[in-house]
Amino acid sequence: MKKIKESNKGISTILAFCLIPITGFALDIYIPSLPNMSAKLNASPAAIQLSISIFLATYGIGQLLVGGLLDSYGRYRPNIIALAGFSVASFVIANTGNLQVIYYMRAIQGLMSAAIVVSKRSFFFDLFSGEKLKHYTSLFSIIWSAAPILAPFAGGFLQTHFGWQSNFYFLGCFGLVFLLLELIFSGETISKKVPFRLETIGKAYRLMISTWDFTAGLFILGLSYGVLMIYNMSSPFLIEKVMHYPATVTGNCSMISGLAMLGGSLISKAVLSRPFFKRMFAGAVVQLVLSGCLILLTLQIHNLYTLMAYVILLHSAAGFIFNGMLAYCLTRFSQYGGMASGLTGGGYIISTSAFSFIVVKVININSQAWLGVGYSILILGILLLVLKVKWIDRNASPKQTGDVEEQEVGLMME
Repeated sequence: MKKIKESNKGISTILAFCLIPITGFALDIYIPSLPNMSAKLNASPAAIQLSISIFLATYGIGQLLVGGLLDSYGRYRPNIIALAGFSVASFVIANTGNLQVIYYMRAIQGLMSAAIVVSKRSFFFDLFSGEKLKHYTSLFSIIWSAAPILAPFAGGFLQTHFGWQSNFYFLGCFGLVFLLLELIFSGETISKKVPFRLETIGKAYRLMISTWDFTAGLFILGLSYGVLMIYNMSSPFLIEKVMHYPATVTGNCSMISGLAMLGGSLISKAVLSRPFFKRMFAGAVVQLVLSGCLILLTLQIHNLYTLMAYVILLHSAAGFIFNGMLAYCLTRFSQYGGMASGLTGGGYIISTSAFSFIVVKVININSQAWLGVGYSILILGILLLVLKVKWIDRNASPKQTGDVEEQEVGLMME
């Protein structure tokens, strides 16, 4: 097995950060192409939106499955295989007009993305600890925000000049470039592999899920990311079909959405020393009040500027909550390595997929006011969960629950 060289740790860290947003690229780059895909493939908007939900669901489930495998078989080889599989699936999508094939390939992309992202998050837990690890985990969502900024802007340009298939050619080439770089500079980082035992994995997952603050954190992450996803699913049709703007405008607006998420993440990192649950509660309250005000506004006025008001105000608040909660959940059970990373990523993505799909399915988001209603439903869920976790934190000691079982899992992993 090729071990990582000491001299390559710096560039490998950069590569790891670059690959963490691969999921965002796979989701956001073809957002401006959704109406065009609907027309070219003779499919309804809901059928095209389903490709997003399929990717999210398999990405989430994949993270649950690969966490334990990466702890047993290493990070490097699965990551190489996943990059190759991601590229092949992207090229297949670019060369088919069959919607069923696209669904299958999006499922493969989701599974491959799961292996890539979990292996790269585990990279940091393998090589760093203490304050340095905390610093890096707080950067995850900031780095992740690069995809919603860059991908839709690039996707709008590609859609306008080359058509929807060019987005997937781009993803295929992206995977191949990083496959080559990983082969040259990266290597195995895990110091001690553990035997692959379903019983051990099951006990570790049961321990983490039964810890209320962790589980509530996963749902809060899912609801926060769901705010972004219902916008991604709805905005191309609001901008291109209702307001009659070109796909490039959809891409530019999604770039503003990414910048808003990044701004919220940076603010969250800047106030890292403040009491955690007070920060989360304040962010949720501000977000809910803003969504109510914007619904009232857009009942009377609805144009591109009012849509951007939703994006800038509510997505920055979502980024604030998401950044703080992601760092909390990732470090909550960091001793479980890939399993903790997989459960965190998989848990919140599955809940995002479910929440966003249900909201888009139940509410016909054909106006900005209805978009605001969708936002408000998710935000209210965030606020209730934050209050629940805050109450538990005040009346119990959740980090001490499950100590006996945690010791048993630790012994089984040795």
